[in-house]
Amino acid sequence: MSTDDRVAVTPGIARLHASPGLAGPGRLGLVTNHTGVLPDLRPAASALLEAGARLVALFGPEHGLHGTGQAGESEAAQADPTTGLPVHDTYRCSGERLDELLLHTGVDALVYDLQDIGARFYTYVWTMFDLMVSAARTGVRFVVADRPNPLGGLVSEGPVLDPAWASFVGRAPIPVRHGLTCGELARHLNASAVPQVAGHTADLTVIEAVGWERATDADATGLPWVAPSPNIPTPATATCYPGTCLFEGTNLSEGRGTTQPFEIVGGPYIDARFAPSLAELALPGVRFRDLRYVPTFHKHAGRLLRGVQLHITDPEVFAPVRTAVAMLITLRRLYPDDFAWRTADGGVEGTGHRHFIDLLWGSDRLRRAVDAGDDPLPLCDPPAPPGRWAGDDVLLYP
Repeated sequence: MSTDDRVAVTPGIARLHASPGLAGPGRLGLVTNHTGVLPDLRPAASALLEAGARLVALFGPEHGLHGTGQAGESEAAQADPTTGLPVHDTYRCSGERLDELLLHTGVDALVYDLQDIGARFYTYVWTMFDLMVSAARTGVRFVVADRPNPLGGLVSEGPVLDPAWASFVGRAPIPVRHGLTCGELARHLNASAVPQVAGHTADLTVIEAVGWERATDADATGLPWVAPSPNIPTPATATCYPGTCLFEGTNLSEGRGTTQPFEIVGGPYIDARFAPSLAELALPGVRFRDLRYVPTFHKHAGRLLRGVQLHITDPEVFAPVRTAVAMLITLRRLYPDDFAWRTADGGVEGTGHRHFIDLLWGSDRLRRAVDAGDDPLPLCDPPAPPGRWAGDDVLLYP
Protein backbone atom coordinates (compact mmCIF):
# COMPACT_ATOMS: atom_id res chain seq x y z
CA MET A 1 0.00 0.00 0.00
CA SER A 2 1.41 3.43 -0.95
CA THR A 3 1.70 6.22 1.61
CA ASP A 4 -0.98 8.17 -0.24
CA ASP A 5 -3.46 5.33 0.29
CA ARG A 6 -3.01 5.26 4.03
CA VAL A 7 -5.50 6.86 6.37
CA ALA A 8 -4.30 9.34 8.98
CA VAL A 9 -4.76 7.99 12.50
CA THR A 10 -4.01 10.00 15.61
CA PRO A 11 -3.45 7.69 18.59
CA GLY A 12 -4.76 8.65 22.00
CA ILE A 13 -1.30 9.44 23.34
CA ALA A 14 -0.82 12.10 20.65
CA ARG A 15 -4.10 13.71 21.70
CA LEU A 16 -2.98 13.64 25.33
CA HIS A 17 0.32 15.23 24.36
CA ALA A 18 -1.57 18.05 22.66
CA SER A 19 -3.98 18.45 25.61
CA PRO A 20 -2.49 17.08 28.86
CA GLY A 21 -5.69 17.99 30.68
CA LEU A 22 -7.43 15.03 29.04
CA ALA A 23 -5.92 12.83 31.77
CA GLY A 24 -7.47 14.92 34.51
CA PRO A 25 -5.78 16.61 37.47
CA GLY A 26 -3.06 15.32 39.73
CA ARG A 27 0.05 13.18 39.55
CA LEU A 28 0.23 10.78 36.62
CA GLY A 29 1.83 7.38 36.24
CA LEU A 30 2.43 6.14 32.68
CA VAL A 31 2.07 2.43 31.87
CA THR A 32 4.21 2.11 28.78
CA ASN A 33 7.20 0.64 26.99
CA HIS A 34 9.11 1.24 23.76
CA THR A 35 5.82 1.15 21.79
CA GLY A 36 4.60 4.23 23.64
CA VAL A 37 5.65 6.76 21.04
CA LEU A 38 4.02 9.64 19.20
CA PRO A 39 3.48 9.35 15.43
CA ASP A 40 6.83 11.10 14.91
CA LEU A 41 8.45 8.41 17.13
CA ARG A 42 9.18 10.67 20.10
CA PRO A 43 8.90 8.68 23.34
CA ALA A 44 5.63 9.50 25.04
CA ALA A 45 7.11 9.93 28.52
CA SER A 46 9.54 12.68 27.62
CA ALA A 47 7.04 14.30 25.26
CA LEU A 48 4.37 14.45 27.97
CA LEU A 49 6.81 16.01 30.42
CA GLU A 50 7.75 18.64 27.86
CA ALA A 51 4.05 19.34 27.34
CA GLY A 52 3.60 20.04 31.04
CA ALA A 53 1.99 16.80 32.20
CA ARG A 54 2.56 15.99 35.90
CA LEU A 55 4.20 12.66 35.16
CA VAL A 56 5.87 11.18 38.24
CA ALA A 57 6.38 7.45 37.54
CA LEU A 58 6.62 4.86 34.77
CA PHE A 59 5.27 1.30 34.87
CA GLY A 60 6.59 -1.43 32.57
CA PRO A 61 4.90 -4.70 31.42
CA GLU A 62 6.31 -8.05 30.31
CA HIS A 63 9.47 -7.50 28.20
CA GLY A 64 10.22 -4.34 30.22
CA LEU A 65 10.17 -0.62 29.57
CA HIS A 66 12.63 -0.92 26.68
CA GLY A 67 11.33 -4.23 25.32
CA THR A 68 14.57 -6.14 25.83
CA GLY A 69 13.15 -9.04 27.86
CA GLN A 70 12.25 -12.26 26.10
CA ALA A 71 8.96 -14.09 26.69
CA GLY A 72 8.31 -14.50 30.40
CA GLU A 73 10.91 -11.85 31.28
CA SER A 74 10.95 -8.15 32.08
CA GLU A 75 13.62 -5.64 33.10
CA ALA A 76 14.92 -4.65 36.51
CA ALA A 77 13.17 -1.68 38.08
CA GLN A 78 15.35 1.41 37.80
CA ALA A 79 15.26 5.08 36.97
CA ASP A 80 14.56 5.90 33.34
CA PRO A 81 17.80 7.42 31.98
CA THR A 82 15.92 9.75 29.62
CA THR A 83 13.38 11.30 31.99
CA GLY A 84 14.87 10.43 35.37
CA LEU A 85 11.51 9.02 36.44
CA PRO A 86 11.34 5.88 38.58
CA VAL A 87 10.39 2.73 36.65
CA HIS A 88 8.24 0.10 38.34
CA ASP A 89 8.08 -3.44 36.96
CA THR A 90 4.48 -4.72 36.94
CA TYR A 91 5.14 -8.09 35.32
CA ARG A 92 3.88 -10.92 37.55
CA CYS A 93 2.71 -8.28 40.04
CA SER A 94 -0.96 -8.30 40.99
CA GLY A 95 -3.33 -8.26 43.94
CA GLU A 96 -2.28 -6.59 47.19
CA ARG A 97 1.29 -6.23 46.00
CA LEU A 98 0.15 -4.15 43.03
CA ASP A 99 -2.22 -2.14 45.24
CA GLU A 100 0.70 -1.31 47.54
CA LEU A 101 2.81 -0.26 44.57
CA LEU A 102 0.18 2.23 43.39
CA LEU A 103 -0.24 3.62 46.89
CA HIS A 104 3.53 3.89 47.31
CA THR A 105 3.96 5.94 44.13
CA GLY A 106 1.23 8.37 45.15
CA VAL A 107 -0.22 8.66 41.64
CA ASP A 108 -3.70 10.08 41.19
CA ALA A 109 -4.17 8.52 37.75
CA LEU A 110 -2.58 5.85 35.58
CA VAL A 111 -2.29 6.45 31.84
CA TYR A 112 -2.05 3.22 29.83
CA ASP A 113 -0.26 3.40 26.46
CA LEU A 114 0.88 0.03 25.11
CA GLN A 115 0.50 -1.41 21.60
CA ASP A 116 -1.62 -4.54 21.78
CA ILE A 117 -1.88 -7.04 18.91
CA GLY A 118 -5.45 -8.23 19.34
CA ALA A 119 -4.91 -11.72 20.82
CA ARG A 120 -6.17 -12.86 24.23
CA PHE A 121 -2.89 -14.45 25.25
CA TYR A 122 -0.78 -11.34 24.59
CA THR A 123 -0.13 -10.21 28.15
CA TYR A 124 -0.27 -6.41 27.80
CA VAL A 125 -4.07 -6.37 28.12
CA TRP A 126 -3.86 -8.39 31.34
CA THR A 127 -1.36 -5.90 32.73
CA MET A 128 -4.05 -3.35 31.91
CA PHE A 129 -6.70 -5.45 33.64
CA ASP A 130 -4.64 -6.04 36.79
CA LEU A 131 -3.85 -2.34 37.03
CA MET A 132 -7.52 -1.43 36.49
CA VAL A 133 -8.44 -3.71 39.39
CA SER A 134 -5.81 -2.12 41.63
CA ALA A 135 -6.85 1.35 40.48
CA ALA A 136 -10.44 0.58 41.46
CA ARG A 137 -9.37 -0.68 44.88
CA THR A 138 -7.03 2.24 45.63
CA GLY A 139 -9.09 5.09 44.18
CA VAL A 140 -6.69 5.83 41.34
CA ARG A 141 -8.22 6.99 38.06
CA PHE A 142 -7.43 4.88 34.98
CA VAL A 143 -6.92 6.45 31.56
CA VAL A 144 -6.40 4.45 28.36
CA ALA A 145 -4.63 6.32 25.57
CA ASP A 146 -6.08 4.17 22.82
CA ARG A 147 -4.32 2.75 19.79
CA PRO A 148 -5.61 0.83 16.76
CA ASN A 149 -5.96 -2.94 16.84
CA PRO A 150 -3.36 -3.93 14.19
CA LEU A 151 -5.57 -6.81 13.02
CA GLY A 152 -8.54 -4.50 12.46
CA GLY A 153 -11.79 -4.66 14.33
CA LEU A 154 -14.21 -6.50 12.07
CA VAL A 155 -13.35 -10.09 13.02
CA SER A 156 -13.28 -12.08 16.24
CA GLU A 157 -12.18 -15.69 16.30
CA GLY A 158 -11.92 -18.57 18.72
CA PRO A 159 -13.80 -19.47 21.88
CA VAL A 160 -14.40 -17.32 24.94
CA LEU A 161 -12.16 -18.33 27.85
CA ASP A 162 -13.62 -20.61 30.51
CA PRO A 163 -12.89 -18.86 33.85
CA ALA A 164 -11.71 -22.21 35.27
CA TRP A 165 -8.68 -21.85 33.00
CA ALA A 166 -7.86 -18.23 33.83
CA SER A 167 -4.17 -17.27 33.95
CA PHE A 168 -1.95 -14.37 32.92
CA VAL A 169 -2.48 -15.40 29.27
CA GLY A 170 -6.21 -14.93 29.84
CA ARG A 171 -7.74 -13.40 32.95
CA ALA A 172 -11.34 -13.03 31.79
CA PRO A 173 -13.82 -14.46 29.25
CA ILE A 174 -12.92 -12.96 25.86
CA PRO A 175 -12.28 -14.71 22.51
CA VAL A 176 -8.80 -15.66 21.30
CA ARG A 177 -8.90 -12.94 18.63
CA HIS A 178 -11.04 -10.30 20.30
CA GLY A 179 -11.35 -7.64 17.61
CA LEU A 180 -11.30 -4.69 20.04
CA THR A 181 -8.90 -1.86 20.78
CA CYS A 182 -7.44 -1.66 24.27
CA GLY A 183 -9.84 1.18 25.03
CA GLU A 184 -12.83 -0.88 23.98
CA LEU A 185 -11.53 -3.91 25.84
CA ALA A 186 -11.02 -1.76 28.94
CA ARG A 187 -14.65 -0.63 28.75
CA HIS A 188 -15.82 -4.24 28.42
CA LEU A 189 -13.64 -5.54 31.26
CA ASN A 190 -14.53 -2.62 33.50
CA ALA A 191 -18.21 -3.43 33.13
CA SER A 192 -17.86 -7.20 33.43
CA ALA A 193 -14.70 -8.51 35.10
CA VAL A 194 -13.21 -5.70 37.19
CA PRO A 195 -16.17 -5.53 39.63
CA GLN A 196 -15.91 -9.28 40.23
CA VAL A 197 -12.39 -8.79 41.61
CA ALA A 198 -12.36 -5.24 42.96
CA GLY A 199 -15.98 -5.06 44.11
CA HIS A 200 -16.79 -2.11 41.84
CA THR A 201 -15.71 -0.54 38.57
CA ALA A 202 -12.65 1.60 38.02
CA ASP A 203 -12.91 5.32 37.27
CA LEU A 204 -12.14 4.81 33.57
CA THR A 205 -11.50 7.33 30.79
CA VAL A 206 -10.60 6.35 27.23
CA ILE A 207 -8.83 8.88 25.01
CA GLU A 208 -9.91 7.66 21.60
CA ALA A 209 -7.68 7.27 18.56
CA VAL A 210 -8.98 9.67 15.93
CA GLY A 211 -9.37 8.44 12.35
CA TRP A 212 -9.30 4.71 13.00
CA GLU A 213 -12.07 2.53 11.60
CA ARG A 214 -12.72 -1.15 12.20
CA ALA A 215 -11.75 -2.13 8.67
CA THR A 216 -8.28 -0.57 9.08
CA ASP A 217 -5.34 -2.88 9.83
CA ALA A 218 -1.81 -1.89 10.85
CA ASP A 219 -0.56 -1.33 7.30
CA ALA A 220 -3.35 1.16 6.58
CA THR A 221 -3.07 3.40 9.66
CA GLY A 222 -0.13 5.49 8.48
CA LEU A 223 1.46 4.96 11.91
CA PRO A 224 5.01 3.60 12.21
CA TRP A 225 5.22 -0.04 13.23
CA VAL A 226 7.18 -0.54 16.43
CA ALA A 227 7.66 -4.23 17.29
CA PRO A 228 5.54 -4.69 20.45
CA SER A 229 7.87 -7.40 21.77
CA PRO A 230 11.04 -9.17 20.60
CA ASN A 231 9.14 -11.91 18.77
CA ILE A 232 6.53 -9.75 17.01
CA PRO A 233 8.83 -7.98 14.54
CA THR A 234 6.34 -7.20 11.76
CA PRO A 235 2.59 -6.79 11.11
CA ALA A 236 2.71 -10.16 9.30
CA THR A 237 3.93 -11.77 12.52
CA ALA A 238 1.08 -10.16 14.43
CA THR A 239 -1.39 -11.47 11.85
CA CYS A 240 -0.21 -15.07 12.35
CA TYR A 241 0.20 -14.83 16.12
CA PRO A 242 -3.41 -15.46 17.28
CA GLY A 243 -3.10 -18.90 15.67
CA THR A 244 0.53 -19.94 15.73
CA CYS A 245 1.00 -18.91 19.35
CA LEU A 246 -0.93 -22.13 20.10
CA PHE A 247 2.23 -24.02 19.13
CA GLU A 248 3.79 -22.74 22.35
CA GLY A 249 1.64 -25.45 23.92
CA THR A 250 3.26 -28.22 21.84
CA ASN A 251 6.70 -29.78 21.41
CA LEU A 252 7.13 -28.00 18.08
CA SER A 253 9.08 -24.81 17.55
CA GLU A 254 6.93 -21.75 16.85
CA GLY A 255 9.92 -20.02 15.28
CA ARG A 256 11.37 -18.33 18.35
CA GLY A 257 15.10 -18.03 17.90
CA THR A 258 14.70 -17.16 14.20
CA THR A 259 14.00 -13.97 12.26
CA GLN A 260 10.44 -15.13 11.53
CA PRO A 261 8.86 -16.16 14.84
CA PHE A 262 5.22 -17.27 14.59
CA GLU A 263 5.43 -17.26 10.79
CA ILE A 264 7.23 -20.62 10.80
CA VAL A 265 6.49 -23.85 12.66
CA GLY A 266 8.66 -26.94 12.70
CA GLY A 267 10.16 -29.80 14.63
CA PRO A 268 12.81 -32.52 14.51
CA TYR A 269 10.31 -35.17 13.41
CA ILE A 270 8.61 -33.24 10.59
CA ASP A 271 9.18 -34.69 7.11
CA ALA A 272 8.19 -34.06 3.50
CA ARG A 273 4.53 -34.92 4.15
CA PHE A 274 3.62 -31.88 6.25
CA ALA A 275 3.59 -29.02 3.71
CA PRO A 276 1.72 -30.96 0.98
CA SER A 277 -0.84 -32.17 3.52
CA LEU A 278 -1.54 -28.57 4.54
CA ALA A 279 -1.74 -27.45 0.92
CA GLU A 280 -4.44 -30.05 0.30
CA LEU A 281 -6.64 -28.34 2.90
CA ALA A 282 -6.87 -25.21 0.71
CA LEU A 283 -7.15 -22.98 3.78
CA PRO A 284 -8.25 -19.43 2.85
CA GLY A 285 -5.73 -16.63 2.56
CA VAL A 286 -2.57 -18.66 3.23
CA ARG A 287 -0.04 -20.91 1.53
CA PHE A 288 2.56 -23.15 3.12
CA ARG A 289 6.20 -23.47 2.09
CA ASP A 290 8.34 -26.39 3.12
CA LEU A 291 11.49 -25.16 4.89
CA ARG A 292 14.34 -26.08 7.19
CA TYR A 293 15.75 -23.88 9.94
CA VAL A 294 17.91 -23.91 13.08
CA PRO A 295 16.64 -21.90 16.07
CA THR A 296 19.36 -20.06 17.96
CA PHE A 297 17.45 -20.23 21.26
CA HIS A 298 14.23 -21.55 22.84
CA LYS A 299 12.82 -24.95 21.77
CA HIS A 300 15.22 -27.21 19.87
CA ALA A 301 17.95 -24.56 19.90
CA GLY A 302 20.84 -25.49 17.64
CA ARG A 303 18.98 -28.38 15.98
CA LEU A 304 18.05 -28.65 12.32
CA LEU A 305 14.26 -28.57 12.06
CA ARG A 306 11.88 -29.07 9.19
CA GLY A 307 8.50 -27.39 8.96
CA VAL A 308 6.50 -24.79 7.09
CA GLN A 309 6.35 -21.07 6.62
CA LEU A 310 2.93 -19.44 6.48
CA HIS A 311 2.69 -17.05 3.53
CA ILE A 312 -0.42 -14.88 3.91
CA THR A 313 -1.94 -14.23 0.50
CA ASP A 314 -5.13 -12.45 1.61
CA PRO A 315 -5.28 -11.01 5.16
CA GLU A 316 -8.99 -10.30 4.85
CA VAL A 317 -9.93 -13.97 4.60
CA PHE A 318 -6.99 -15.50 6.49
CA ALA A 319 -8.26 -17.03 9.74
CA PRO A 320 -5.21 -17.55 11.99
CA VAL A 321 -6.95 -19.54 14.73
CA ARG A 322 -8.74 -21.90 12.35
CA THR A 323 -5.51 -22.29 10.35
CA ALA A 324 -3.47 -23.24 13.41
CA VAL A 325 -6.08 -25.75 14.58
CA ALA A 326 -6.06 -27.37 11.13
CA MET A 327 -2.27 -27.61 11.44
CA LEU A 328 -2.58 -29.28 14.85
CA ILE A 329 -5.04 -31.84 13.49
CA THR A 330 -2.66 -32.61 10.63
CA LEU A 331 0.30 -32.99 12.96
CA ARG A 332 -1.53 -35.41 15.24
CA ARG A 333 -2.60 -37.46 12.22
CA LEU A 334 0.81 -37.56 10.51
CA TYR A 335 3.03 -37.92 13.60
CA PRO A 336 0.96 -39.63 16.33
CA ASP A 337 4.02 -41.06 18.10
CA ASP A 338 6.02 -37.82 18.09
CA PHE A 339 3.59 -34.93 18.49
CA ALA A 340 3.06 -33.96 22.14
CA TRP A 341 1.62 -31.20 24.30
CA ARG A 342 3.75 -29.20 26.73
CA THR A 343 2.80 -28.48 30.31
CA ALA A 344 2.60 -24.95 31.68
CA ASP A 345 5.98 -25.42 33.39
CA GLY A 346 7.65 -26.29 30.08
CA GLY A 347 7.60 -30.07 30.42
CA VAL A 348 5.87 -32.67 28.31
CA GLU A 349 2.45 -34.21 28.79
CA GLY A 350 2.05 -36.88 31.41
CA THR A 351 4.04 -35.05 34.11
CA GLY A 352 0.93 -34.20 36.12
CA HIS A 353 0.91 -30.45 35.45
CA ARG A 354 -1.61 -28.36 33.54
CA HIS A 355 -1.18 -28.28 29.79
CA PHE A 356 -0.14 -24.89 28.46
CA ILE A 357 -2.36 -25.37 25.39
CA ASP A 358 -5.37 -25.38 27.74
CA LEU A 359 -4.35 -22.01 29.19
CA LEU A 360 -3.84 -20.58 25.72
CA TRP A 361 -7.12 -21.97 24.36
CA GLY A 362 -9.02 -21.08 27.51
CA SER A 363 -10.21 -24.64 28.19
CA ASP A 364 -9.15 -28.26 27.60
CA ARG A 365 -11.65 -28.78 24.78
CA LEU A 366 -9.20 -28.27 21.90
CA ARG A 367 -6.59 -30.67 23.31
CA ARG A 368 -9.16 -33.34 24.05
CA ALA A 369 -10.75 -33.05 20.60
CA VAL A 370 -7.40 -33.28 18.79
CA ASP A 371 -6.31 -36.26 20.88
CA ALA A 372 -9.61 -38.06 20.32
CA GLY A 373 -9.54 -37.52 16.58
CA ASP A 374 -12.72 -35.43 16.77
CA ASP A 375 -13.27 -32.36 14.60
CA PRO A 376 -12.23 -29.32 16.70
CA LEU A 377 -12.77 -26.76 13.92
CA PRO A 378 -16.25 -25.79 15.17
CA LEU A 379 -14.52 -24.71 18.40
CA CYS A 380 -12.82 -21.95 16.39
CA ASP A 381 -16.08 -20.15 15.68
CA PRO A 382 -16.36 -16.94 17.71
CA PRO A 383 -19.37 -16.30 19.93
CA ALA A 384 -20.31 -13.35 17.69
CA PRO A 385 -18.67 -10.46 15.81
CA PRO A 386 -16.73 -7.98 17.98
CA GLY A 387 -19.63 -5.63 18.64
CA ARG A 388 -21.90 -8.49 19.63
CA TRP A 389 -19.82 -10.66 21.98
CA ALA A 390 -18.59 -7.66 23.98
CA GLY A 391 -21.82 -5.64 23.78
CA ASP A 392 -22.37 -2.86 21.29
CA ASP A 393 -22.09 -0.20 23.99
CA VAL A 394 -18.33 -0.77 24.41
CA LEU A 395 -17.50 0.09 20.79
CA LEU A 396 -15.83 3.42 20.09
CA TYR A 397 -15.13 3.19 16.36
CA PRO A 398 -17.25 2.67 13.24
